[in-house]
Amino acid sequence: MTVMTFISRESIGRGEPLMADEPHTLAGLFLHAAKNHGRPNALNFKKDGAWQSISSGEMIERAESIALGLYALGLRKGDKAAILAVNSPDWTLVDAGCQFAGIIDVPIYTTLAPDSVCYIVNDSTTKIFFIENKQAYDRIAGIMPDCLSLEKIVFFDAYDAEVENSITLAALEQMGRDEAQNKTSKLIDELRNSIHPTDIATLIYTSGTTGEPKGVMLTHNNIVSNVIDSGEKYTFSADDVPLSVLPLSHIFERSAMYLYILSGMAIYYAESIEKVPENLREVRPTIFVGVPRIFEKVYAKAKLKAAQTGGLKEKIFDWAMGKAREFALANASGIPVSSALAVKHELADRLVFAKLRQFFGGNLRSCICGGAALPDDIYLVFTGAGISIMQGYGLTETSPVITSNNPMDARLGSVGKPIRNMRVRIAEDGEIEAFGPGVMLGYYKKDEANKEAFTEDGWFKTGDIGRLDKDGFLYITDRKKELFKTSGGKYIAPSPIEQMIRSSRFVNQAVLVGNERKFAAALIVPNFEQLESYAKIKDLVLSTPKEFCESARIINLIERQVAAATAKLAKYETVKKIVLLENELTVEGGELTPTLKIKRRVVNEKYKDAIDKIYLDAGN
Repeated sequence: MTVMTFISRESIGRGEPLMADEPHTLAGLFLHAAKNHGRPNALNFKKDGAWQSISSGEMIERAESIALGLYALGLRKGDKAAILAVNSPDWTLVDAGCQFAGIIDVPIYTTLAPDSVCYIVNDSTTKIFFIENKQAYDRIAGIMPDCLSLEKIVFFDAYDAEVENSITLAALEQMGRDEAQNKTSKLIDELRNSIHPTDIATLIYTSGTTGEPKGVMLTHNNIVSNVIDSGEKYTFSADDVPLSVLPLSHIFERSAMYLYILSGMAIYYAESIEKVPENLREVRPTIFVGVPRIFEKVYAKAKLKAAQTGGLKEKIFDWAMGKAREFALANASGIPVSSALAVKHELADRLVFAKLRQFFGGNLRSCICGGAALPDDIYLVFTGAGISIMQGYGLTETSPVITSNNPMDARLGSVGKPIRNMRVRIAEDGEIEAFGPGVMLGYYKKDEANKEAFTEDGWFKTGDIGRLDKDGFLYITDRKKELFKTSGGKYIAPSPIEQMIRSSRFVNQAVLVGNERKFAAALIVPNFEQLESYAKIKDLVLSTPKEFCESARIINLIERQVAAATAKLAKYETVKKIVLLENELTVEGGELTPTLKIKRRVVNEKYKDAIDKIYLDAGN
């Protein structure tokens, strides 16, 4: 990386300086929140069937103890500490402790393959590894001898003493308290005051959809400025209640966590993905941050439940969803809602929408969605049902928010306008470029990648294709690297077509293929629950995923669904053939990133035989 890259990002990247009363570092953010809000229930978690709380004061005390414990272990400013754990107060406290000590933390997804974990630990030269429990350790134990830079393992929970060079988090905190007593000076203040806004706060490795993961260097200024600027047009307050669901190892949820803390909210951590519905009912959050897949699954479950009851209830559900779409579309288009539609919408609200809102606890006032494209239909259904979804856009490299819809400014199909101090432009080839204080310092130890990532005048190249409308709203077309070309020379953007295909209630997942082939085809994972319901109605004797995928009747059904969903495509974009897959694409299987994006290279390799057969049968 050149010196100019560092200077251009930090010296002129911010449009407006942080105000004097705003925090300038992440440690400052935690202290600012504790001083201004002082909540008795800042962090909330469920243990032994009951919700328990950690106060703002305890949060700071424990963070400082962790910081001093790391110092006692010999870590100094700029050293690395990895975190491999699910969301919990301990995750947030360890992160805070690192920030107080000037330690660069390296979050790792719990679903990451052991070899990838080893790569990240070695590439980052991590010294301390925070791991949730012995079970998480056992999953990666085989690679631990190859993690050459590691000096100590710290378990959040109790552990077996057989793990060499390991202690518990409680023991680390005690070391920190002892360190504080042994020092005559205020060491924690010295550590915190040595941190500058331009220092690296965290090293986040990209999930690697197209190759080797790269460590994204984000500074305190990157993150703090993005937290403050992205929340500018939202009316967040200490009265709001969020439920943390998405992994904190991703900058989207982590940035949201900082915003919650800065705003003085009482934060609740979901017990697990399986427990989210139960936790939503208990916590009754006012704010929910999610990815499109969550909303798609909620809608699919509601639709399936209606289909299984059949008869009048299914008809009422479909009618109500139609009214939700009409109502939301009218509002999005600025068209006055007719009195007739208003009456029907109110009836639909009593019959259906209220129950859908109740799934989220019945108290939501704002859903923030990112990580992937939100289908327009899902937006219309939820927004029309009284669950407002605000879609934004960003990347790990931009801390993460670049643009966002908000309660003051929203437009259907867009990802909103640039947040305060962030600038966006479209390159000649359609690529979205961004410039602002949230843009990363660069990729760790990747000089060539850094040269490729920025334009000559210092703008970050996102790798996404998009357009800006006359009012400044950004629309994402596709990933630049995911565009593929048919053998006839036509370029196809797969993501919008996959989204169209997934609009069918019989489709769970879809992956478009056809690079350098005569035509586009699709690998489709059916929604087997919907197919089971369909089979009962049609008296089809089918039960296993394999039977459904091989059934000529089911293949024909899906083909017709795909044709209907993609009817408006250009001829060269049309999906000519499909293959039904028995197994869902998963993070664990390697086909999806931890943020549920498709790893196209992996899918193409894993299903090479099936793909080749499509074109062999077609005479390609």
